[in-house]
Amino acid sequence: MSTSTPEAGHPDEPGETYASSGVDIAAGESAVERIKDHVRSTFRPEVVGDIGGFGGLFEFPQHRYRHPVMVSATDGVGTKALLAQRLDRFTTIGIDLVAMCVDDIVCQGAEPLFFLDYIAVGRLDPDHIEALIEGVAEGCRTAGCAIVGGEMAEHPGAMEPGEFDLVGFAVGVVERDQIITGDHVRPGDRLIGIPSPNLRSNGYSLARRVLLERQGRDLDEPAWEGAHHSLGDELLAPSVIYAPAIRELLKVVDVHGIAHITGGGITGNLPRALGKGNDAEVDRTAWEVPPIFGEIQRGGNVSTDEMYRTFNMGLGMVVAVPGEDAHRTLDVLRTAGHRAAEVGEVAKGHGEVRWT
Repeated sequence: MSTSTPEAGHPDEPGETYASSGVDIAAGESAVERIKDHVRSTFRPEVVGDIGGFGGLFEFPQHRYRHPVMVSATDGVGTKALLAQRLDRFTTIGIDLVAMCVDDIVCQGAEPLFFLDYIAVGRLDPDHIEALIEGVAEGCRTAGCAIVGGEMAEHPGAMEPGEFDLVGFAVGVVERDQIITGDHVRPGDRLIGIPSPNLRSNGYSLARRVLLERQGRDLDEPAWEGAHHSLGDELLAPSVIYAPAIRELLKVVDVHGIAHITGGGITGNLPRALGKGNDAEVDRTAWEVPPIFGEIQRGGNVSTDEMYRTFNMGLGMVVAVPGEDAHRTLDVLRTAGHRAAEVGEVAKGHGEVRWT
């Protein structure tokens, strides 16, 4: 039995490298150096160490809790990323990423503690990465959570240069006896809506199909007749982050349920926060629907029911509170900078939204 070793290529041919396959390690190292200050700007006292380890370290603040429960969530920005790519503007979409994650965990009463991100690209551009992380860091500072880790992955062949995807992971904590499950929601509870001035990060596949494909609109034209900003500006406007205001509300009001209005719209998300045996009676005239939704509905001949189960329609979050706490809830949320409004109430039912 004989053995042999692989023969080397022709001595005059250049050897293959990772870079020649499309992965630029040097660009990755440059990107890491450029994002360090952005990441450090989010650090809380509980962060242990610095950037560069194989895992992020966060010292749990156990002295603040009697029976802590960790709450986690993961999400992305969907096809809103395609608009950021098309407009070559990446500094706000990271805010959307943080909002989608931290506003999920605050629905169960959790305080956001730390955040991780994952960025996949066709070709790694340090400028592009820095812009994305700048937005993530701004979102984390707003939410009060620390970036403790992340990953940049270059995928030549699987993604084209300029293409990217952005995913985030948030972890928070809540006292076990303070977890908000919706089980305390009762008929007669008031529903308080917190406005969203834009699409946030949901429904973009339908929005793009109607506005860009069906109507053939230009992203540089006015968002609607009389608008002083472009359609591109409107569609890339960052998501409001509600977690800080909700955390303040939880300190003074016995909140029974919280719904984050994301994919699935009001119709799909509000019942999730109301426990069993309850319906939401919602008055569609109780808040102002931003003009962009009308542009989409008219441009695509989209039914009203379809709009309300696809988009937030101007409400980014809805809380259910006892009737006697409705005015206090409005005061707290308005003091936090949100033009909250009473949009309906809870009634006995079967887990549906009933429009009034």
